[in-house]
Amino acid sequence: MGEPQEDNDLFFTCSLIEYIARKTKNTKKYIVEKLGINTINKVYTLAEVYHSENIEKVSEELIESAEIEQGNYDIESTCKYRVPSYWEIGRVYQRLIKMVDDNTEKYIETAVIVLTSWIIEKIDNYNSSMYYENPDYIYQCYKEGKVL
Repeated sequence: MGEPQEDNDLFFTCSLIEYIARKTKNTKKYIVEKLGINTINKVYTLAEVYHSENIEKVSEELIESAEIEQGNYDIESTCKYRVPSYWEIGRVYQRLIKMVDDNTEKYIETAVIVLTSWIIEKIDNYNSSMYYENPDYIYQCYKEGKVL
């Protein structure tokens, strides 16, 4: 038996936000603010449908409708090691969001809070070990407001 549909939908939503951020070279905070909670909630609600479509097409539609401009936050070019996929990072975000609040009714509200928080910049530094740390450690750092 796989994970609950709500968790899979959250995973897709987080991965899509990561994909858009990388494609447009912007921070997750900027992407979340430009998309807005209503659009993010729509993505979450339709995640099962969107997941069966080409992520490039879905991202282009969202970039255009939210008027997301090209930025200069290029986390991939500064990486000295293997860059984790947007799916891998989406999973890191999904786990953290669920640890912050596992109420499925609040997934999107919690996602907005987490994806605009200080810890995302730390996870984005692929030259550090934060993104592949134990999920409990990432959560404890988030709760404490600092890297432990």
